[in-house]
Amino acid sequence: MLADAFGREVTDIRISVTKRCNFGCVYCHDEGLGPVARPRSPHGEEMTPAEVERIVRVAREFGIRSVKFTGGEPLVRADLEELVSRTVEQIPDVSLTTNGSMLELRAEGLRDAGLKRVNVSVDSIDPEQFRAIRKGALAPVLRGIREALRVGLKPVKLNMVVFAPTLANIPRMIDFVGETDGLKLQLIQFMPELVTHPEWRVDIASVKRWLEEHASRVLIREMHHRRVYLFRTAEVEVVDPVYNPEFCAHCHRIRVTHKGELKGCLNRNDDLLPTRGLDDVALREAFRRVVANRIPYYGAYVPGVPPARSIAEGVFELAMSPDSSAGRSAPSVRGTP
Repeated sequence: MLADAFGREVTDIRISVTKRCNFGCVYCHDEGLGPVARPRSPHGEEMTPAEVERIVRVAREFGIRSVKFTGGEPLVRADLEELVSRTVEQIPDVSLTTNGSMLELRAEGLRDAGLKRVNVSVDSIDPEQFRAIRKGALAPVLRGIREALRVGLKPVKLNMVVFAPTLANIPRMIDFVGETDGLKLQLIQFMPELVTHPEWRVDIASVKRWLEEHASRVLIREMHHRRVYLFRTAEVEVVDPVYNPEFCAHCHRIRVTHKGELKGCLNRNDDLLPTRGLDDVALREAFRRVVANRIPYYGAYVPGVPPARSIAEGVFELAMSPDSSAGRSAPSVRGTP
């Protein structure tokens, strides 16, 4: 098994299979390769199924145990089922992150190909707000979630980006997850350095305090030492990498871009190692190099972002919301830094 200079073993790999997407989320930091309305053949830049399979085969040699396909939107690829089936022959634990808009018609086929789980990005269950944030329709996403649950792609984790426009949605999202067996909620910290809207930042520490105060029970996961907040039948986690050395200290993954470049951190592009054209010996060496080049702490390498204490001041505070169906305090934003 590969381990970096800081003792972190690499057990997971995330593979972007495309930059194309049929949504246009306001917080997305990737311009992609243009809008796509339906699944299509691979773009010329994108790895072929054979290229993906070879990378996964070498990853298995180094003890990597799980694969997650990401994008762009992976479901724009008409050959995603083939990508999954080839991958599970090497590493059986394969999951997918998707916007869910095309999941309804493909969930069963992906399950049959060997897919185990899906993460679906949902920032609001109000159709108008959903469209304003994600530039797409909510109804097909909800149908996709229901179909994924029906065919057994469980748990289905709903990824919600926590930034100023979505902060007040947290109680309702918790209620929504609690109403359906097999759903979990992940609150994803907004990364302020990736878009030009500093006013969208929120104090994630205050969000976690709010969760702890209102949860019926709090557990600690082994991975990242993350807390799991239980609200009766709802399970909530917070993914907060920004200015969080502990998060990075427990990171055990490397990534592959849609072009087949290895990279050690989501938010670095200065460590990309191309793999196309390499023989297996050189590909193994590229794996060793990308792990050796991993940095200790993502937040320490972000230029131009104020210290965490400045982000926290005046951005987020708790307020009582009469609209919460569970009768809990709802988060709200007041002021800007």
